[in-house]
Amino acid sequence: MIRTLRLRATFPAVVRGHRAMGTTAQLPSPEHAHGHLPSSTSPIISKLHFFNSVMEGGKQIPTYRVIDGAGQPLEGAAVPDIDEALARRIYENMVQLPILDDILYNLQRQGRIVFYMTAYGEEAAIIGSAAALAPDDEVLAQYRESGVLLWRGFGYDNVMNQCFGTHLDVCGKGKQMPVHYGSREFHYHTISSPLATQIPQAAGVGYALKRDPARLGKNCAVVYFGEGAASEGDFHAGMLLASTIPSPTMFIARNNGFAISTPSSEQYYGDGIAARGPGYGIHTVRVDGNDVLAVYSAVKEARRLCLEEGRAVLVETMTYRVGHHSTSDDSFAYRPRKEVEDRKRLDNPIVRFRLFLESRGWWSKDEEEALTKRVKQEVLAAYKKAETLPKPELKEMFTEVYGGEEPWNLREQREELARLVKKYGDAWEPWKSELKKHKGGGKDLLE
Repeated sequence: MIRTLRLRATFPAVVRGHRAMGTTAQLPSPEHAHGHLPSSTSPIISKLHFFNSVMEGGKQIPTYRVIDGAGQPLEGAAVPDIDEALARRIYENMVQLPILDDILYNLQRQGRIVFYMTAYGEEAAIIGSAAALAPDDEVLAQYRESGVLLWRGFGYDNVMNQCFGTHLDVCGKGKQMPVHYGSREFHYHTISSPLATQIPQAAGVGYALKRDPARLGKNCAVVYFGEGAASEGDFHAGMLLASTIPSPTMFIARNNGFAISTPSSEQYYGDGIAARGPGYGIHTVRVDGNDVLAVYSAVKEARRLCLEEGRAVLVETMTYRVGHHSTSDDSFAYRPRKEVEDRKRLDNPIVRFRLFLESRGWWSKDEEEALTKRVKQEVLAAYKKAETLPKPELKEMFTEVYGGEEPWNLREQREELARLVKKYGDAWEPWKSELKKHKGGGKDLLE
């Protein structure tokens, strides 16, 4: 009883003071009558209002376009300032993609390579963006952007050596699947099969560029991905990182309508990928991915924003995947053939740009025939050369996997393979046959 009285006698003054301090009302000045919530400058309203669009009135995000299906500029459209030489180079690079795809796709069907992925229908999105970048901007691609490498001078020989896994493969010495290109020379980071891993990596690359005094304000990181990859958590991690650090990272979403067999209508309910940009405070634009001039203009401006503000930009290119997802896919199992044929006929990005060039007197039928003939001959010559080349030396299996000193587990595996080659290499026919395909016949491992 005495202890209770003492407590009551000790604390009331403190408690009363605390209560008084916490409940004393301070009237805001008239100009701050509504105030703001912590960590926000959002205005206060008294009327309950839900919203479900980044555009006023619930409208869809518009799509930027320069030329129509007939190759004519839209009324009020600003045609980018490109001369005849650049326009012809863009077109020639667009034309080479389906020719290269045709040959390599057929080679896979013949069993000469194990896998392939085409870029049919997405030529404008790929080449238009490649042309708007600096040659030393860091590119992190998905798997349909070989056109970016070709634009930078990679060459058909390198494409074939990678797909065939020859000893001249500069991408990975035969360690990677076909179309998993990479080139330090052309600032093209090696492709990896897991979906969307390149997106947060690109945000890190952009941050590294920002911290490099020699490249600050000169280069940006550019990451390509499909709308299916944007359903992965890595997409959100990359966007959040690039927006909050921030870093000069350009996100280019190729919205081609399908994530393998899943149509975009089943991938998201919102307004595409572009609707997600403002949620991360990122400058965003949606562009007609079949209009190479619109893609070129949008990516060029996006790059300017990246460098000047040092922040991320999101570009959504609306296009259509005409080809199958890969050689492991039959898209006619989940979409009608007529739909594909109609798209090829009514909205072909190559035809659209050719009509634009012809209207300006920059292209002719004779030049078209000469170009397709030359490209086909060059691609076939590269294929025939690569097919005769041996695979890399066996020791290359263990090189350039890890940086620095060779780890113990890799050393053990190399030594074990050497013992097996020594034991079976000249004695067992399957091993003899397989070793003949490699440069040096496996003897390099025994040295």
